[in-house]
This record gives sequence, structure tokens and C-alpha cells, in this order.
Amino acid sequence: MNDKTRGGQFLVKETKCEDIFTPEDFNEEQLMMKDSVKEFVDKELWAHKDRFEKKDYKYTEECMKKAGDLGFLSVAVPESYGGMGMGFVNTVLVCDYISGATGSFSTAFGAHTGIGTMPITLYGTEEQKQKYVPKLASGEWFGAYCLTEPGAGSDANSGKTKAVLSDDGKYYSITGQKMWISNAGFCSLFIVFARIGDDKNITGFILENDPTNGISMNEEEHKLGIRASSTRQVFFNETKVPLENMLSERGNGFKIAMNSLNVGRIKLAAACLDAQRRVISGSINYANERIQFNSPIAKFGAIRSKLADMATSCYAGESATYRAAKDIEDRISARQAEGGTHQEAELKGVEEYAIECSILKVAVSEDVQNCADEGIQIFGGMGFSEDTPMESAWRDARIARIYEGTNEINRMLSVGMLIKKAMKGHVDLLGPASKVAEELIGIPDFNTPDYTELFAEEKELIKNLKKSFLMVAGGAVQKYGPDLDAHQQLLMAAADMLIEIYMAESTILRTEKLAKKEGEEKVKEQIAMAKLYLYKAVDIIVQKGKESVISFAEGDEQRMMLMGLRRFTKYTNMPNIVGLKEIITSKLVEENEYCF
Repeated sequence: MNDKTRGGQFLVKETKCEDIFTPEDFNEEQLMMKDSVKEFVDKELWAHKDRFEKKDYKYTEECMKKAGDLGFLSVAVPESYGGMGMGFVNTVLVCDYISGATGSFSTAFGAHTGIGTMPITLYGTEEQKQKYVPKLASGEWFGAYCLTEPGAGSDANSGKTKAVLSDDGKYYSITGQKMWISNAGFCSLFIVFARIGDDKNITGFILENDPTNGISMNEEEHKLGIRASSTRQVFFNETKVPLENMLSERGNGFKIAMNSLNVGRIKLAAACLDAQRRVISGSINYANERIQFNSPIAKFGAIRSKLADMATSCYAGESATYRAAKDIEDRISARQAEGGTHQEAELKGVEEYAIECSILKVAVSEDVQNCADEGIQIFGGMGFSEDTPMESAWRDARIARIYEGTNEINRMLSVGMLIKKAMKGHVDLLGPASKVAEELIGIPDFNTPDYTELFAEEKELIKNLKKSFLMVAGGAVQKYGPDLDAHQQLLMAAADMLIEIYMAESTILRTEKLAKKEGEEKVKEQIAMAKLYLYKAVDIIVQKGKESVISFAEGDEQRMMLMGLRRFTKYTNMPNIVGLKEIITSKLVEENEYCF
């Protein structure tokens, strides 16, 4: 298998723009799928947004059935189980464009197609898949996922729900309480996690929703956002589940849960993208129409700056999400070509890019919240009113930082998984980190490089930003060794550096690829966004790098590292940020929508 495809290696290997996938690379089938999804969303979801805000749970269910009729629930399901059997990029694309109108439907869709269906597709026996997956793929049945408990949130393996084998050995009796269960109010089956005896790890079960079988629920939760997403507590009281409905092996539940979350994280990032596009477009429309001081507010620099930042973060999110999606798809294809089953290939393909999935989850979920917040600000007092879509977009966005593992957990995971990969020899961090250490004590090169080619300086700067992360990570590992996990603030600061490197590089590479195809003049706005994103990323890396170094280094070592950080984050030609924003906003205001 091509070593280039390994996850986490973006940090230590140069990636060429030709080697990444971008939204501009969608083929005819993907463009048709995108259009059909957008048509469904505009007609069934966006046009009836008020019904979701008024907690019309029944309408959410109706729309899910319509999505099933159109095949949108089956994109990732193999054809042998009634699905379309499309690739991972198509799965991400549908998740992207179906999720932007309302968080209520986005949550129902994500919970069903992801954690409600996928565990059976990827871990189920042939009999289980034949019995359940076609019904889930068509929308005849809907799925829900019962993992979280009052005392088991981020610490998912600490659940107290018990599964006791019957005397005749034919079934398990499940007793316990689950909370925050999406789709609980209309689901046909649950994926339930429970502990058998004193097992170290939980076990997964497929459980049909039959109220006569000891299953009861609380009323719908009243939530800040995603108001028409059915969310209930579910209680199991000696609920019988046949022995043959155990999912995978005994004690394998924690592994199922974690791998399901990996897929969920990149899909959650995708689910935040069209929400950003719609907020940006709505903000531009309003800014063009709102007259203050005898002028549209779209002409005011303070508003234009916001629009440029909003569009740039969305463009970066698209760039990184589709880059990772195609990497995962290629990895899955390579494993299948080597003789792996669909299950093995999909599991290992996504697991390989778990670092990138965590990066995306954090970055895009925070960007959509910031975008919606600025949308409210552009609308002013009207943004605070339920008569405009900004306040619901802001409320719906808030859950994304909690779903699929909190952003704090994902930050620490991204760095932790990278270090584990290095220890396994899957990513060579030690060699590059040693070179950076040598460079710190060497004499700097004072020659002025040739930066005449597009992004020549930016790509050199990306290389140096990677050095800054390697310097921090290498120093932290050397200082704390296996105890590094206990230093959460350091891990989170290092994670922010890692996140910005991946997002900035993805944005630069996408734009370089586009410029080579279309010519620089035609994509000057995208070039401006790539440069603007990198500039902001450098600022974050400087701040988090300092925070990290000062937390573990002292004396000469600290001074040397801080000097290295200045060297690795230095521009030769500082970009004109106001000028870049003007280029971006002029296009947005002219097109009256997010147009990239």
C-alpha cells in the first residue's frame, strides 16, 4: 500500500496540490447528487424552517421518510443491503448539503445514517445485516444509538447499564438508563451498549424498539437548539435481546463506539459547511439591502471585514474536509484491492485518518459557531429575532462542539493519536523533530529566497509551521514522556497548532490546484482567502506555541525555543490583510451570496 496515504503524515511529508481532492474536482455524478440534495433541502426543509423551530417532531420524521424515498439515507450502504454503495466522498457530500437548512433534520439524518446504521453495516453478522440494514437504508425503519448515560459521557466506557445472560442462554436482559438519545421518539431499533458481568469493556447489542419489552422513555428534552430533533432519555428494565443480536464480540462495544465516532467526526464537519454557506449568503443579502447613513451596510469596512472572515473560514473548512474524505476513500479502495472485505476496508480506512477527523471536527464546528455569531451581528437587532434565520443557526450550531466527543476531548485525541502513531512507526516524528532541534542550534540562513511563484512564500511558511509544532511536541514528549496525557492544557495548545497547520495547508493546496487550472486572475478571491487564512493561522500558532514552550521549558532551552518559534513563524513579505479582505468581499457583495 502506498505509504503516502497514511494519516498524520501531512505533518512530516510535503503534499503536492495535484495529490489532493477538492470540491472543484466533483465529477458529473457528484454534481447531480449535490443538485438533487439541494433541491430536496430547499423544498422540504428550508421552506418550512419554522416548523422545525416550533418543535414539529412529526415533520422531522416525515422529512426523514422522504429522504429515504429519494435514496439519501442509503448512500453509504453497500448495494447488497439495499444501498447505493457510493464512495466516501459522496457520503460526505450528501451529509454536507443535506445538513445546512436546520440542525434538527441534520441531527436526525446524522444519527440515523451514521451511528444508527453504520455499526450494523461495519460490525454486524451477515444475518444481522440482511435483516436490518435494508430497512434502515430505505427509511422504512429509523435507528438510534444508546451510549451516553448520566454518569458516562466523554468517559463512554464507564456506563452502568447491565446485560445479564438468561439461564437458558438464549437472550440477555438489559437494565439501565440512557440519555440524550437522538431519534428516540420515532426509531425502530436501538444500538445499545451495556456491560456483561464485570467485563472491562462494554458490549454492543441490536435492540428492536418494542415498548412491551421493558422499554420506556421520558418526554422530549427541551433544548437550546435542534428543537425538532427527537431527544429523549430511554430506560431499559430487564429488556430481552436475543443472543444472536449481540453486535460483534463480547467486550467489543467500546471499540465499536470509538470507531463510529471517527466516521461521525468528519461527517459532522461536513454537516457544518452548508450551514455556514447559508449564514454567509443570508448575511450578504441583508448587508446589501440594509440602508444606514444613506448607504448599504455592505459598503462599510466593519461589515466587509466580517464577511471576508466568514467566507474564508468556510472555504478552509471545505478544503480540508474534502481533502480528508478523498484520502479516506482512497485508503478504503486500496484495502479492498488487497482483498479486504467492505467492513474491514471501511473501518481501517477511517481509523487511519482518525487524527484528521478530530482536527476537522474541532475546526469546522467552531467556525460555524463563529460564522453564525457574526451573522447575528451583521443583522443587528434583527439578528436576535426569531423572524430571521440567524438566531436559530446560532442555537443549532452550538451542539456541534459537544457532539461526537467534545472539542476538548478531540483536541487531546489529535495529539495523543499522533504520538501513538509515531511510537508504532506509522509516522516518523522522531527524525524530523531531531532535525528541527539541530536547526535551532545552527546558524540561520539569511539569504532572501525567491518568492516569485504563487504561494512560494506561503508553502515555505507552512513547512516552518510544521517545524514549530515538531519543536513543541518533541520538547513536551522529552520532558513528560508517558505522563504527557496528564498535561491537558499543553496538549490542547499543541492541538491548536496542529489544527491550524492542516487547515491552512489544505486551503493553500486547494487554491494552488485551482489556480493552475483556471489561471491566477480568475481565482484571485480564492488566493486572497488562502493567504488570509494562513495569516490568521500563524497568529494562533505563535500564541499557542509560546503558551506551550513556557509551560514546560526553562532558562536557555526556553529562550532557544522561543527564538525558534519567531524564526518559524516569520513572514518575509507580510500580506496586506485589509487589501485581501477587500478582494474577497467585493466578489461576495457583487454575487450577493457565498460564491466559492
